[in-house]
Amino acid sequence: MKKVAFYTLGCKLNFSETSSISRMFEDKGYKKVEFTDTPDIFIINTCSVTENADKKCKKIVREARKISNNAYVAIIGCYAQLKPKEISEIPGVDAVLGAAEKFQLIDLLDGFVRPEQPKVLASDIEVATGFNNAFSINDRTRTFLKVQDGCDYSCTFCTIPLARGNSRSNTIENIIKQAEEIVDSGVKEIVLTGVNTGDFGIRNGKREDRFIDLARELDKINGLERIRISSIEPNLLTDEVIEFVAQSNKFVPHFHIPLQSGSDNILKAMKRRYLSDLYVSRVNKIKSLMPHCCIGVDVIVGFPGETEEEFLKTYNFLNELDVSYLHVFTYSERANTPAAEMDDVIPLKERNKRSKMLRSLSEKKRRYFYEQHLNTIQEVLFEDDVENGMMHGFTKNYIRVAAKYDPVLINEIKQLALKEIDHNGHVTAEELTEILTH
Repeated sequence: MKKVAFYTLGCKLNFSETSSISRMFEDKGYKKVEFTDTPDIFIINTCSVTENADKKCKKIVREARKISNNAYVAIIGCYAQLKPKEISEIPGVDAVLGAAEKFQLIDLLDGFVRPEQPKVLASDIEVATGFNNAFSINDRTRTFLKVQDGCDYSCTFCTIPLARGNSRSNTIENIIKQAEEIVDSGVKEIVLTGVNTGDFGIRNGKREDRFIDLARELDKINGLERIRISSIEPNLLTDEVIEFVAQSNKFVPHFHIPLQSGSDNILKAMKRRYLSDLYVSRVNKIKSLMPHCCIGVDVIVGFPGETEEEFLKTYNFLNELDVSYLHVFTYSERANTPAAEMDDVIPLKERNKRSKMLRSLSEKKRRYFYEQHLNTIQEVLFEDDVENGMMHGFTKNYIRVAAKYDPVLINEIKQLALKEIDHNGHVTAEELTEILTH
């Protein structure tokens, strides 16, 4: 029985796909093992959102070779689609598979015998038109369920359409079937993932459903406790979706809404499909219906042409906005994107300074959001995430809670009183019975 290990870089969508590919290996009689357990095969699922992700891929290949020098090393994922030849030249790589090939890798690589020269199996992205089912299970308490793939947008900084192809989706019927299977396995929370999740409903180039249609059907599944939307574009987060989540018993009050810049000039240069006013209206709508809703924001700093004045527009915009945390990305030039050819390039040192400022703002935002919920009773779903005798879980509105480790609590929803913020920035909690006996 050959041993196979997986390493995933990047987004929740990648994690869902790695998990599904690993189950394909197990179904064929391979044994899934840890990365350090001298595997016969390494499958590395890559991301290429930032330059740093590319460097990580090279480092992981080196580590794989140290652990198991004669193992077969195959690279899949976004970086593999974008730069297959470049990856094939990394010492130690045996095969590179593109977006259209990665779900067929067991058949294509024929027994995983190391070749004299690396195999490159990466078609043009136009070939990647099918939808491959994917969800993570047995890896985490929460399951990432892929509902959509690809993107039809043309943001000037982004390589994802080049790496994943056009927008396409699963059918509602298939997704419901998968979700029911996930629930039957004991999972209590499903996170809906995609490249452009809110664009759900396109099949064979035609719109057949809307995201709200999918949401309504998922909301009917018996035994499913929580549904979380991983990320949704502001122009696709309609009032209808917000109002539905507000009255749903399963969809949790947590949205992650990419902004990228608080400057309309920069948004236009990025070719985003909204301006800052629309973003404000979405946040206000959410907070009017769900005052305790958690709102996360993606933001890019150092985009070409982002003067100090334009950056301060973003900083002040976010400072005044009722959002809960930020995911800050330092702009990095990506090959074959319009932004890489733009003038007024921001020096790297300045980009890093701006990133640091926004990360500091994010910490303040998150702490303020957490403080609003101290001395309240919340439902916490605990995960298999133990550190220094403490276990962690999340409230519906994405507050990370720490409590004394108790194996019985893993994958259980518990009503707890939120007490204080610890030195790690997590909220400590007590069981209600402990409070009553004080």
